[in-house]
Amino acid sequence: MEVIEHTADHVKALLSGEGSGHDWWHIDRVRRMAKRIGQAEGADPLVVELAALLHDVADWKFHDGDSTIGSGRPP
Repeated sequence: MEVIEHTADHVKALLSGEGSGHDWWHIDRVRRMAKRIGQAEGADPLVVELAALLHDVADWKFHDGDSTIGSGRPP
């Protein structure tokens, strides 16, 4: 699916050099596990895969501790 490919490329570019353990390889592991769980649970595969790919993009850890980013969880 083209939207998945574009999203994966975007996230990979954003997080490829991340050193906190939340790099592209973390995203890839989460993505693979989410797809397995989603299939077993009958979830929408597009939603599951996009959520897995994007789950760390707006994380405060990547925005100098700005707690208004993403979930808003404080550092």
